[in-house]
Amino acid sequence: MTVNRKILTLDEFTLQQLRQFPSATGELSSLLRDIALAAKRINVEVNKAGLVDILGDAGTINVQGEDVKKLDIYANNQFMGVLQHGISCAGIGSEELDDFVVFDDEVSNNSKYVVQFDPLDGSGNIDVNISIGTIFSVYRRISPLGTPCVKEDFLQAGNRQVAAGYIIYGSSTMYVYATKRGVNGFTLDPAIGEFCLSHPDIKCPPDGKVYSVNHGNFFQYHENIREYINVCQKKTKETGGPYTQRYIGSMVADVHRNLMKGGIFMYPGTTDKPGGKLRLLYECNPFAFIVEVAGGRATDGTRRILDIPPTHLHERTPFFIGSKNMMDELDTYLEKGK
Repeated sequence: MTVNRKILTLDEFTLQQLRQFPSATGELSSLLRDIALAAKRINVEVNKAGLVDILGDAGTINVQGEDVKKLDIYANNQFMGVLQHGISCAGIGSEELDDFVVFDDEVSNNSKYVVQFDPLDGSGNIDVNISIGTIFSVYRRISPLGTPCVKEDFLQAGNRQVAAGYIIYGSSTMYVYATKRGVNGFTLDPAIGEFCLSHPDIKCPPDGKVYSVNHGNFFQYHENIREYINVCQKKTKETGGPYTQRYIGSMVADVHRNLMKGGIFMYPGTTDKPGGKLRLLYECNPFAFIVEVAGGRATDGTRRILDIPPTHLHERTPFFIGSKNMMDELDTYLEKGK
Protein backbone atom coordinates (compact mmCIF):
# COMPACT_ATOMS: atom_id res chain seq x y z
CA MET A 1 0.00 0.00 0.00
CA THR A 2 1.32 3.44 -0.96
CA VAL A 3 1.18 6.06 1.77
CA ASN A 4 0.15 9.56 0.67
CA ARG A 5 2.67 11.78 2.46
CA LYS A 6 0.72 14.89 1.51
CA ILE A 7 -1.87 13.93 4.13
CA LEU A 8 -0.79 14.81 7.66
CA THR A 9 -1.98 13.00 10.74
CA LEU A 10 -3.04 15.09 13.74
CA ASP A 11 0.25 14.28 15.48
CA GLU A 12 2.28 15.31 12.43
CA PHE A 13 0.27 18.50 12.00
CA THR A 14 0.60 19.62 15.63
CA LEU A 15 4.34 18.89 15.59
CA GLN A 16 4.69 20.83 12.33
CA GLN A 17 2.91 23.78 13.93
CA LEU A 18 5.14 23.49 16.99
CA ARG A 19 8.29 23.83 14.89
CA GLN A 20 7.16 27.31 13.86
CA PHE A 21 7.49 28.46 17.49
CA PRO A 22 10.90 27.40 18.86
CA SER A 23 10.06 28.78 22.33
CA ALA A 24 6.81 26.77 22.63
CA THR A 25 6.74 24.01 25.23
CA GLY A 26 4.48 21.68 23.26
CA GLU A 27 2.05 21.43 26.16
CA LEU A 28 -0.96 22.61 24.15
CA SER A 29 -0.11 20.22 21.30
CA SER A 30 0.10 17.38 23.79
CA LEU A 31 -3.26 18.37 25.25
CA LEU A 32 -4.94 18.40 21.84
CA ARG A 33 -3.56 14.93 21.12
CA ASP A 34 -4.84 13.68 24.50
CA ILE A 35 -8.32 14.90 23.56
CA ALA A 36 -8.02 13.01 20.26
CA LEU A 37 -7.24 9.81 22.16
CA ALA A 38 -10.37 10.16 24.28
CA ALA A 39 -12.39 10.87 21.13
CA LYS A 40 -11.15 7.66 19.49
CA ARG A 41 -12.25 5.62 22.49
CA ILE A 42 -15.66 7.26 22.56
CA ASN A 43 -16.01 6.75 18.81
CA VAL A 44 -15.58 3.00 19.23
CA GLU A 45 -18.44 2.87 21.74
CA VAL A 46 -20.67 5.18 19.67
CA ASN A 47 -20.21 2.92 16.64
CA LYS A 48 -21.23 -0.22 18.52
CA ALA A 49 -23.76 1.42 20.84
CA GLY A 50 -26.64 -0.54 19.37
CA LEU A 51 -24.90 -3.83 20.10
CA VAL A 52 -24.09 -3.37 23.78
CA ASP A 53 -25.87 -2.24 26.91
CA ILE A 54 -24.71 1.35 26.65
CA LEU A 55 -27.80 2.99 25.14
CA GLY A 56 -30.57 4.60 27.14
CA ASP A 57 -30.78 6.42 30.47
CA ALA A 58 -28.43 5.75 33.35
CA GLY A 59 -31.18 6.54 35.84
CA THR A 60 -29.65 9.76 37.15
CA ILE A 61 -30.15 13.49 36.59
CA ASN A 62 -27.21 15.78 35.84
CA VAL A 63 -26.71 19.29 37.22
CA GLN A 64 -28.74 20.67 34.32
CA GLY A 65 -31.79 18.67 35.40
CA GLU A 66 -31.54 16.40 32.36
CA ASP A 67 -31.63 12.60 32.22
CA VAL A 68 -28.09 11.26 31.97
CA LYS A 69 -27.45 8.72 29.22
CA LYS A 70 -25.11 5.78 29.78
CA LEU A 71 -22.91 6.93 26.93
CA ASP A 72 -22.72 10.41 28.54
CA ILE A 73 -21.16 8.84 31.61
CA TYR A 74 -18.74 6.79 29.54
CA ALA A 75 -17.66 9.85 27.50
CA ASN A 76 -17.24 11.97 30.62
CA ASN A 77 -15.10 9.30 32.28
CA GLN A 78 -12.93 8.89 29.19
CA PHE A 79 -12.14 12.61 28.98
CA MET A 80 -11.46 12.86 32.69
CA GLY A 81 -9.20 9.81 32.64
CA VAL A 82 -7.16 10.76 29.59
CA LEU A 83 -6.65 14.36 30.73
CA GLN A 84 -5.77 13.36 34.28
CA HIS A 85 -3.16 10.87 33.13
CA GLY A 86 -1.64 13.33 30.67
CA ILE A 87 0.89 16.04 31.48
CA SER A 88 -0.91 19.12 30.18
CA CYS A 89 -4.07 19.63 32.23
CA ALA A 90 -4.45 21.00 35.76
CA GLY A 91 -8.18 20.30 36.04
CA ILE A 92 -11.46 20.02 34.18
CA GLY A 93 -14.99 21.34 34.18
CA SER A 94 -17.76 19.22 32.67
CA GLU A 95 -21.40 19.77 31.87
CA GLU A 96 -22.08 16.46 33.60
CA LEU A 97 -20.48 17.41 36.92
CA ASP A 98 -21.72 19.75 39.63
CA ASP A 99 -18.28 21.28 40.21
CA PHE A 100 -14.87 21.48 38.58
CA VAL A 101 -12.31 18.74 39.27
CA VAL A 102 -8.74 19.48 40.35
CA PHE A 103 -6.00 17.05 39.32
CA ASP A 104 -4.02 17.66 42.50
CA ASP A 105 -0.64 16.06 41.85
CA GLU A 106 2.81 17.48 41.13
CA VAL A 107 2.65 17.14 37.34
CA SER A 108 -0.90 18.49 37.02
CA ASN A 109 -0.25 21.40 39.38
CA ASN A 110 2.57 22.49 37.07
CA SER A 111 0.38 22.25 33.97
CA LYS A 112 -0.59 25.53 32.30
CA TYR A 113 -4.09 24.67 31.11
CA VAL A 114 -7.58 23.75 32.26
CA VAL A 115 -10.17 22.16 29.99
CA GLN A 116 -13.94 22.51 29.95
CA PHE A 117 -16.15 20.19 27.92
CA ASP A 118 -19.56 18.82 27.08
CA PRO A 119 -18.60 15.14 26.78
CA LEU A 120 -21.51 14.13 24.57
CA ASP A 121 -23.65 16.89 23.09
CA GLY A 122 -26.95 15.76 21.58
CA SER A 123 -27.00 12.58 23.63
CA GLY A 124 -30.81 12.61 23.58
CA ASN A 125 -30.41 11.48 19.95
CA ILE A 126 -28.23 8.45 20.72
CA ASP A 127 -31.12 6.00 20.57
CA VAL A 128 -32.17 7.11 17.08
CA ASN A 129 -28.71 7.09 15.47
CA ILE A 130 -28.36 10.83 14.83
CA SER A 131 -24.95 12.53 14.83
CA ILE A 132 -23.71 13.53 18.28
CA GLY A 133 -20.48 15.11 19.42
CA THR A 134 -18.03 16.39 22.01
CA ILE A 135 -17.32 20.09 22.59
CA PHE A 136 -14.27 21.42 24.46
CA SER A 137 -12.35 24.57 25.28
CA VAL A 138 -8.89 25.20 26.68
CA TYR A 139 -7.89 28.09 28.93
CA ARG A 140 -4.52 29.12 30.27
CA ARG A 141 -4.91 29.04 34.03
CA ILE A 142 -4.58 32.29 36.00
CA SER A 143 -3.63 30.64 39.31
CA PRO A 144 0.11 30.22 40.05
CA LEU A 145 1.88 27.23 38.53
CA GLY A 146 2.85 24.68 41.13
CA THR A 147 -0.44 25.04 43.00
CA PRO A 148 -3.82 23.34 42.43
CA CYS A 149 -6.10 25.11 39.97
CA VAL A 150 -9.00 27.15 41.39
CA LYS A 151 -12.52 28.14 40.38
CA GLU A 152 -11.35 31.42 38.85
CA ASP A 153 -9.38 29.43 36.26
CA PHE A 154 -12.69 28.15 34.92
CA LEU A 155 -14.70 31.38 35.17
CA GLN A 156 -12.83 33.21 32.43
CA ALA A 157 -14.50 35.00 29.53
CA GLY A 158 -14.46 33.14 26.24
CA ASN A 159 -12.06 35.65 24.69
CA ARG A 160 -9.35 34.14 26.90
CA GLN A 161 -9.58 30.70 25.28
CA VAL A 162 -6.34 29.52 23.74
CA ALA A 163 -8.03 26.71 21.83
CA ALA A 164 -11.46 25.19 21.33
CA GLY A 165 -12.88 22.38 19.28
CA TYR A 166 -15.39 19.63 18.79
CA ILE A 167 -15.59 16.05 17.64
CA ILE A 168 -18.59 14.98 15.57
CA TYR A 169 -19.47 11.27 15.52
CA GLY A 170 -21.38 10.87 12.27
CA SER A 171 -21.04 9.12 8.92
CA SER A 172 -17.38 9.85 9.49
CA THR A 173 -15.76 11.05 12.69
CA MET A 174 -14.25 14.52 12.52
CA TYR A 175 -12.09 16.43 14.98
CA VAL A 176 -12.18 20.19 14.41
CA TYR A 177 -10.13 22.54 16.54
CA ALA A 178 -9.25 26.21 16.49
CA THR A 179 -6.43 28.29 17.85
CA LYS A 180 -6.05 31.98 17.11
CA ARG A 181 -4.02 30.97 14.06
CA GLY A 182 -6.89 29.15 12.33
CA VAL A 183 -9.42 26.31 12.24
CA ASN A 184 -8.49 22.87 10.97
CA GLY A 185 -10.50 19.68 10.57
CA PHE A 186 -9.27 16.09 10.81
CA THR A 187 -11.17 12.98 9.75
CA LEU A 188 -10.62 9.67 11.49
CA ASP A 189 -9.19 7.03 9.19
CA PRO A 190 -10.39 3.76 10.74
CA ALA A 191 -7.85 1.78 8.74
CA ILE A 192 -4.94 3.25 10.69
CA GLY A 193 -6.79 4.65 13.70
CA GLU A 194 -5.51 8.18 13.12
CA PHE A 195 -7.10 11.57 12.59
CA CYS A 196 -5.87 12.92 9.25
CA LEU A 197 -5.96 16.52 8.06
CA SER A 198 -8.93 16.70 5.71
CA HIS A 199 -10.19 20.29 6.04
CA PRO A 200 -7.26 22.72 6.39
CA ASP A 201 -7.84 26.38 7.26
CA ILE A 202 -11.63 26.23 7.48
CA LYS A 203 -13.45 29.48 6.69
CA CYS A 204 -17.13 30.07 7.45
CA PRO A 205 -18.80 31.41 4.28
CA PRO A 206 -20.06 35.00 4.87
CA ASP A 207 -23.47 34.04 3.46
CA GLY A 208 -25.56 30.91 3.60
CA LYS A 209 -28.95 29.49 2.74
CA VAL A 210 -29.71 27.58 5.95
CA TYR A 211 -31.31 28.78 9.17
CA SER A 212 -31.47 26.44 12.17
CA VAL A 213 -34.03 27.03 14.92
CA ASN A 214 -36.56 25.02 16.90
CA HIS A 215 -39.86 26.06 15.30
CA GLY A 216 -41.73 24.28 18.07
CA ASN A 217 -40.90 27.21 20.36
CA PHE A 218 -41.85 29.88 17.78
CA PHE A 219 -44.59 31.53 19.84
CA GLN A 220 -42.34 31.65 22.93
CA TYR A 221 -39.71 33.74 21.14
CA HIS A 222 -39.51 37.53 21.27
CA GLU A 223 -41.49 39.22 18.51
CA ASN A 224 -38.30 40.52 16.85
CA ILE A 225 -36.97 36.97 16.52
CA ARG A 226 -40.31 35.76 15.17
CA GLU A 227 -40.17 38.53 12.58
CA TYR A 228 -36.68 37.45 11.47
CA ILE A 229 -37.80 33.81 11.18
CA ASN A 230 -40.75 34.92 9.05
CA VAL A 231 -38.33 36.82 6.80
CA CYS A 232 -36.17 33.69 6.47
CA GLN A 233 -39.23 31.74 5.36
CA LYS A 234 -40.10 34.31 2.71
CA LYS A 235 -36.63 34.72 1.18
CA THR A 236 -36.60 34.72 -2.62
CA LYS A 237 -33.85 34.91 -5.20
CA GLU A 238 -34.35 38.67 -5.24
CA THR A 239 -33.80 38.92 -1.47
CA GLY A 240 -30.83 36.53 -1.22
CA GLY A 241 -32.78 33.32 -0.79
CA PRO A 242 -34.49 31.03 -0.75
CA TYR A 243 -33.48 29.84 2.72
CA THR A 244 -33.89 26.27 3.91
CA GLN A 245 -34.75 25.39 7.50
CA ARG A 246 -32.56 22.61 8.96
CA TYR A 247 -32.66 21.71 12.64
CA ILE A 248 -31.18 18.42 13.83
CA GLY A 249 -31.45 18.99 17.57
CA SER A 250 -27.79 18.07 18.00
CA MET A 251 -25.91 21.36 18.29
CA VAL A 252 -22.61 19.92 17.10
CA ALA A 253 -24.22 18.69 13.89
CA ASP A 254 -26.16 21.90 13.26
CA VAL A 255 -23.25 24.27 13.84
CA HIS A 256 -20.78 22.02 11.99
CA ARG A 257 -22.97 22.09 8.88
CA ASN A 258 -23.34 25.87 9.00
CA LEU A 259 -19.61 26.37 9.62
CA MET A 260 -18.77 24.35 6.53
CA LYS A 261 -21.52 25.54 4.19
CA GLY A 262 -22.74 28.83 5.64
CA GLY A 263 -25.85 29.41 7.71
CA ILE A 264 -27.18 30.66 11.02
CA PHE A 265 -28.03 28.74 14.20
CA MET A 266 -30.40 30.28 16.74
CA TYR A 267 -31.31 29.15 20.24
CA PRO A 268 -33.12 32.17 21.69
CA GLY A 269 -34.49 32.58 25.18
CA THR A 270 -38.19 31.79 25.54
CA THR A 271 -40.99 33.05 27.75
CA ASP A 272 -40.43 29.96 29.91
CA LYS A 273 -36.61 30.25 29.88
CA PRO A 274 -35.68 33.87 29.07
CA GLY A 275 -32.07 33.24 30.08
CA GLY A 276 -31.67 30.59 27.40
CA LYS A 277 -30.88 26.90 27.65
CA LEU A 278 -27.41 26.38 26.20
CA ARG A 279 -24.41 26.41 28.52
CA LEU A 280 -22.07 29.37 28.14
CA LEU A 281 -18.88 27.60 29.21
CA TYR A 282 -19.36 24.14 27.74
CA GLU A 283 -21.19 24.86 24.47
CA CYS A 284 -21.42 28.52 23.50
CA ASN A 285 -17.91 29.80 24.24
CA PRO A 286 -16.13 26.99 22.36
CA PHE A 287 -18.31 27.33 19.27
CA ALA A 288 -18.16 31.14 19.37
CA PHE A 289 -14.35 30.95 19.41
CA ILE A 290 -14.21 28.46 16.53
CA VAL A 291 -16.68 30.31 14.32
CA GLU A 292 -15.14 33.73 14.98
CA VAL A 293 -11.66 32.47 14.06
CA ALA A 294 -13.26 31.10 10.87
CA GLY A 295 -14.78 34.50 10.04
CA GLY A 296 -18.29 34.22 11.50
CA ARG A 297 -19.96 35.80 14.53
CA ALA A 298 -21.69 34.73 17.75
CA THR A 299 -23.85 36.77 20.17
CA ASP A 300 -26.47 36.36 22.87
CA GLY A 301 -28.67 38.82 20.96
CA THR A 302 -27.06 41.91 22.45
CA ARG A 303 -23.48 41.01 23.40
CA ARG A 304 -20.61 39.19 21.77
CA ILE A 305 -20.60 35.75 23.40
CA LEU A 306 -16.84 35.79 23.98
CA ASP A 307 -17.08 39.02 26.01
CA ILE A 308 -19.58 37.71 28.57
CA PRO A 309 -17.97 37.37 32.03
CA PRO A 310 -19.27 34.06 33.46
CA THR A 311 -20.58 34.12 37.02
CA HIS A 312 -21.03 30.39 37.62
CA LEU A 313 -19.96 27.12 36.02
CA HIS A 314 -23.33 26.13 34.59
CA GLU A 315 -24.48 29.52 33.35
CA ARG A 316 -26.91 29.51 30.42
CA THR A 317 -27.40 32.02 27.64
CA PRO A 318 -29.43 32.69 24.49
CA PHE A 319 -27.23 31.90 21.49
CA PHE A 320 -27.02 33.08 17.88
CA ILE A 321 -24.10 32.00 15.70
CA GLY A 322 -23.21 31.75 12.04
CA SER A 323 -22.18 33.42 8.82
CA LYS A 324 -21.22 37.07 9.24
CA ASN A 325 -23.69 38.61 6.79
CA MET A 326 -26.58 36.52 8.11
CA MET A 327 -25.72 37.54 11.66
CA ASP A 328 -25.55 41.18 10.58
CA GLU A 329 -29.02 40.86 9.07
CA LEU A 330 -30.33 39.27 12.27
CA ASP A 331 -28.97 42.23 14.25
CA THR A 332 -31.20 44.63 12.33
CA TYR A 333 -34.23 42.79 13.72
CA LEU A 334 -32.90 42.26 17.24
CA GLU A 335 -32.16 45.98 17.55
CA LYS A 336 -35.69 47.07 16.66
CA GLY A 337 -37.44 48.93 19.46
CA LYS A 338 -34.27 49.56 21.45
